[in-house]
Amino acid sequence: MGAQVGKKVLVIGAGIVGCSAALWLQRDGHQVTIVDKAGPGEGASKGNASVIAIESCIPVATPGILWDVPKYLSDPLGPLAIRWSYLPKLAPWLWRFVRSSGEATVEETSVALRALLVEALAAHKELAKAAGCGDIIQDTGWLGIFESDARFQSYQWDLELQKRRGVKFEILKAEEIRQFEPSLQPIYKHAVYYPENSYVLDNYRLVRSLAEDVTRNGGRVAQDEIRDFEIGADGPKAAIGRNGRYEFDAVVVAAGAWSRVLSARLGENVPLETERGYHVTLPHAQTRPRMPLYSGDHSFAVTPLEIGLRFAGTVELGGLELPPNPGRNEVLIKHGRRMFGALDESGRSDWMGFRPSMPDSKPVIDRGHRFKNAFFAFGHGHVGLTLGPITGKLIADLVNDRKPGIGLKPFAVDRF
Repeated sequence: MGAQVGKKVLVIGAGIVGCSAALWLQRDGHQVTIVDKAGPGEGASKGNASVIAIESCIPVATPGILWDVPKYLSDPLGPLAIRWSYLPKLAPWLWRFVRSSGEATVEETSVALRALLVEALAAHKELAKAAGCGDIIQDTGWLGIFESDARFQSYQWDLELQKRRGVKFEILKAEEIRQFEPSLQPIYKHAVYYPENSYVLDNYRLVRSLAEDVTRNGGRVAQDEIRDFEIGADGPKAAIGRNGRYEFDAVVVAAGAWSRVLSARLGENVPLETERGYHVTLPHAQTRPRMPLYSGDHSFAVTPLEIGLRFAGTVELGGLELPPNPGRNEVLIKHGRRMFGALDESGRSDWMGFRPSMPDSKPVIDRGHRFKNAFFAFGHGHVGLTLGPITGKLIADLVNDRKPGIGLKPFAVDRF
């Protein structure tokens, strides 16, 4: 059932989550305005690995993470770095992160994430098709590759957990890897193929296309930085930006890594942190795999985009203020050269963005507890692109007082 009366809905954030929410809300007859301080797709949506990772139901904090962290941090080419000046601010989040790594918690988290993930691709395709860019999504699967026997051995735990969640995969031996993905150097001993995964040829173009569809459908996209809210007798009624005032009947906070402060202004204190992610994109790389790859040894992804070959990933915990660390981009390209041999690096572009991350790797998808006309959609960590469209659909259900098809208790704004 659609909305009885169209509401004025303000969506804060024009990334994949905000643009998706706006489109589903428009289908219910609401009048939607999106406000973003940088414009559509300029945040984490611009530079992620562009993979629709349906298999990705395992949280970042898993049993034993506490013992792995020192090893990661001591390796200059490792997947994790911490900016030590930021540690005092980070400590409460880290404590919750480690507390989320117990076996029972991880099992529950994987069940909750998988419930969203299995709905993710259909939601993506529906929005992309309506926006006239359906062919941007490629159904290729993706391939996890391992050089080290020890790393593959430790990955068995992940595979067992994925198997319990119904994730489909095939294990390939060394001689099969070369036939399956001839672009790779012959150094890989093990691989896992995930047929359910897809990817987007250009994640930035996708988000901009969705934003254009919002305006085509009569919505408005404004560039402004929301600073505060006007609270009336019945709850918040307007957002105050640097350049203007935006009245609304309902507000959706989908501002990625910047959502914590806005949520606090709406009465919800959320332990949201930022994982700084890096990428290197090579526009002229001749070597192109047939599908996205994942390095099981070094925790990064490689994606053959229409704009070039992208190496993306690694985690740096350092907040929103500190400057980028170019050494993290170098780590990615070093691993890339080992993976493919010589690469044409002319025109190379480096990037850093902010993944909004909750300690338990589950996003927040909820209605406010203090104010019933405030809605929250952020904290997707490594699966923001993947879960953007389905999150938007669930937010539209909440705004319309419809029962969502997925239980949202695990994604509560006040679960901590």
